[in-house]
Amino acid sequence: MSMDNLVRLVEKDQYKQLPDFRPGDTVKVHVKIVEGGKERIQIFEGIVIKIRGSGLGKTFTVRKIASGGIGVERTFPYHSPVVQKIEIVKKAVTRRAKLYYIRDIRGKIRLKERKE
Repeated sequence: MSMDNLVRLVEKDQYKQLPDFRPGDTVKVHVKIVEGGKERIQIFEGIVIKIRGSGLGKTFTVRKIASGGIGVERTFPYHSPVVQKIEIVKKAVTRRAKLYYIRDIRGKIRLKERKE
């Protein structure tokens, strides 16, 4: 068995079936947090500003506006066991793959809603 086949065999078990979302979509990411001996689920809701990579190395970045108007970005590995569930709250139409310009927008971010 070659090394490439061995890697594929190991990776096959680690893939997750998550909903299909794009940059611009508003999502709720349910993240498992372990503190001491306790586990809890924390929900991080925001706009997906980028998706990069492929395979097990695929990641996505979500940006939300926290209290005080401070923007918080968090990057999640797509197939990580830490990500329990992803809910799509709202789908949006964008013409860019990377929405870095959202970082410069002050106030409410308005994106055109996508119909499906």
